[in-house]
Amino acid sequence: MTQVTPISFVPVDLDAVATVEGRLAIIVSPDGKLDQSARRANRLTRGAVARLVESAGFAKLKPGQVVSLNWPSGLAAEALDVVCLPKRPSVEEARKAGVTLAKLKVRKALHLMAGTQGKAAELALGIALRDYTFDAHKTSDSEKEADEAAVTLYLGKPEEVEAEATPLLAIAEGVMMTRDLTNEPANVLTTTEFADRLADMSKLGLEVEVLEEDKLEELGMRTLLSVGHGSDSPSKVVVMQWKGGAKDEAPLALLGKGVVFDTGGISLKPAAGMEDMTMDMGGAGVVAGTMRALALRKAKANVVGIVGLVENMPSARATRPGDVVKSMKGDTVEIINTDAEGRLVLCDVMWYAQDRFEPVGMIDLATLTGAIIIGLGHENAGVFSNNDVFCNGFLKAAEAEGEGAWRMPLGQAYDDMLKSRIADMKNIGGRPAGSITAAQFLKRFVKDDTPWIHLDIAGVASVKSDTKYAPKGATGWGVMALNRMIKDRFETE
Repeated sequence: MTQVTPISFVPVDLDAVATVEGRLAIIVSPDGKLDQSARRANRLTRGAVARLVESAGFAKLKPGQVVSLNWPSGLAAEALDVVCLPKRPSVEEARKAGVTLAKLKVRKALHLMAGTQGKAAELALGIALRDYTFDAHKTSDSEKEADEAAVTLYLGKPEEVEAEATPLLAIAEGVMMTRDLTNEPANVLTTTEFADRLADMSKLGLEVEVLEEDKLEELGMRTLLSVGHGSDSPSKVVVMQWKGGAKDEAPLALLGKGVVFDTGGISLKPAAGMEDMTMDMGGAGVVAGTMRALALRKAKANVVGIVGLVENMPSARATRPGDVVKSMKGDTVEIINTDAEGRLVLCDVMWYAQDRFEPVGMIDLATLTGAIIIGLGHENAGVFSNNDVFCNGFLKAAEAEGEGAWRMPLGQAYDDMLKSRIADMKNIGGRPAGSITAAQFLKRFVKDDTPWIHLDIAGVASVKSDTKYAPKGATGWGVMALNRMIKDRFETE
């Protein structure tokens, strides 16, 4: 797994301004005030910092932006990064500064003279989130590069900032896991390999069970199993429990679609772009990353994460359009399109979660529909819910963490589009409102007394350009929002 950039928190050392190698960063407030470290850098560079701060260019900078002086005279560092940041920045401004510094460092050591800067822990989180490269399949001396790319924060109160940053960096590690899983090629991240990686998290204190196909048959998870019929990779369900709350308290359930590769099955996808379907397990990846973050920071909450792991392939054994399959709930589903498979995985997992755990609430995540991308692009995940209070809690958490989310409607008219002539329902409702009818399908498997949120993350799980916290590729979207929601609403004191 990609490791979070090593970050050290040490006392301010003014002599280090002259001697550190790699990149040196100082912080200057928008009004041009220099702290001790900035003044030392200014003296060593014979007034270069003051000239920069007095320039028209610096006056145009927004909080979190950086100007770099390359190969500055008087310093051992190869670059001096001057960060424009108020003494008491917002969380967003501090993270933005960290992200900007991470973009500049590119496998170089970074020495940040933060002093008594406010929100220094959030600044560190910004660095950790953005300093990510998926290079597991590239040949390089990655261990040496990781050592060279370490970050050191020089602080007035390093112990306090480190204590504040530690749970934030645990969240960053969860994000890294989600990105790695989503970026992995399908010949590496098979259903078995995925399950093994999740089982390995038992070392962190999670209780992990892997349910194999014979157990899934026994439970009646026939819709989930139908998706994997065409593959040689066995279908699995992995149950991860974090018991950090009160012993008798019902857990929050996080559920993820884990289609490790999606050809579309017999309803075969076009060849162009099919390579991107390695990310169709993104929902399961977010659940895994969130569970890792909760365990690492010892969250005082009870949370169960359940993922359905399958591969959707065409073969003589594959489910055909027109087949009728009975779900674990007992409802029958007419399979109109085998490329609408994610909902078939999730519906059984949802019913299992409610039957076994009687959760206080249930959130499922899935790269479910291309329709949500048409509606919301790559800026927001689609949010569907049967409970306003539960839903608003998530939306508030997502906004606080800068992860785009937009609530979408549900309604009987959309549900009616799923009517089947020969079964209880069809697995698709046609092209109109495709993301909504997919959500309506899932809603049929939600018990009346269960607060539920469905997150369609097809547009945000993996993208082809940089996002706020990530380089192009897998984003890790959702780990921070779910962690925030759990912290704010489900943790005990």
